[in-house]
Amino acid sequence: MAGVWVFKDGIVRRVENPGSEESSSAGDGGGGGRRKVLVHVPSGEVVASYEVLERRLRELGWERYLTDPCLLQFHQRSTVHLISVPRDFSKFKLVHMYDIVVKTRNVFEVRDAAAPAVSPAI
Repeated sequence: MAGVWVFKDGIVRRVENPGSEESSSAGDGGGGGRRKVLVHVPSGEVVASYEVLERRLRELGWERYLTDPCLLQFHQRSTVHLISVPRDFSKFKLVHMYDIVVKTRNVFEVRDAAAPAVSPAI
């Protein structure tokens, strides 16, 4: 497992090629130039906005906190989990996507943007 752990803007993440990190796009996380997207697995819907994300999280019992002007935060009463994402969707990065995946097991996944959508199992 090669790479360097980088702490930036309060977030820790592993970077494969630290020299090219600054030039990578917001969605690819430095992963070879492929853009990643967050997908709601049951519907196959790509999360292309916070409106979509909030709707899907509300379906799962997550509630939105309105306390931080810089972040959108969601909490589920039955857990200690808190999902925090930047208020500006253009700053929504791979680390935020994986945070959502981990806290909502089997509901969301991260895929390559060019990957074809997989039909949900019925």
